[in-house]
Amino acid sequence: MMGKFFEKPSSDLSDRIPPKQHLAKGFPVMTYGETPKVATTDWELRVWGKATPATFSWQDFMNLPQTDFTEDFHCVTRWSKLDVQWVGVKVSDVMAQVTLQSDASHVMLHCYGGYTTNLTLDDFQQEPNFFAHTLSGEPLPADHGGPMRLVVPHLYAWKSAKWIQGLEFLDHEELGFWERNGYHRRGEPWSEERYSS
Repeated sequence: MMGKFFEKPSSDLSDRIPPKQHLAKGFPVMTYGETPKVATTDWELRVWGKATPATFSWQDFMNLPQTDFTEDFHCVTRWSKLDVQWVGVKVSDVMAQVTLQSDASHVMLHCYGGYTTNLTLDDFQQEPNFFAHTLSGEPLPADHGGPMRLVVPHLYAWKSAKWIQGLEFLDHEELGFWERNGYHRRGEPWSEERYSS
C-alpha cells in the first residue's frame, strides 16, 4: 500500500510535509456519503447570517478576478500532495462583495449534499485561501468537489469544503459535521490538530 500509493517524504521536504504525513503519488478522493452532481448552470453560493444576504451565480464568480494557485494539500488521514495546481477566485475577492456585521467572528461552510465545516473568520479570510473551479487545467471533477470547492491550504483538507454552496456568518463558534464527530475544531497540520481532545 505504501509503495503503490504513498511514499515517505525525503528529508529535504521536511519544511513542507507536516508531521506523520506521507506523500501521495496521485490525488486520493476522500468523501463521506454520496457525491453531489451540480451543473454550473444550477450552482450558486448563498451568504447569510451576520452578513447582508446575497446570492452569487456561477457567472458572478466567473466575472471576478481569476487567479492561478499552486498549493500543498494535507489530508488528516496522513497524506499530503505537493504543488497542486488550481484556478479559482480568492476568498478576499469574494469577501470584497460581502458586507459583514461588526460582530461576525465565525463562518459555517454549507455544501451541496448537506456537509458542513466551520472556520473562524480569521482562518477563512487568510490571503492564500480561494474558491477553486479548475484542477490541473481541467474543470474540477465532482469527486474532488466540483464544480466549486473552497481550498484552505493552511489547515487539514476537511476544512477545504467540497461542493460549496453557502457561507453562514456567525457571532460564535458552531461545529460542522466532522467537528461534531470527533475531529479538531481547527485542524492545523503542523500542530497535528487531528482530533478533539
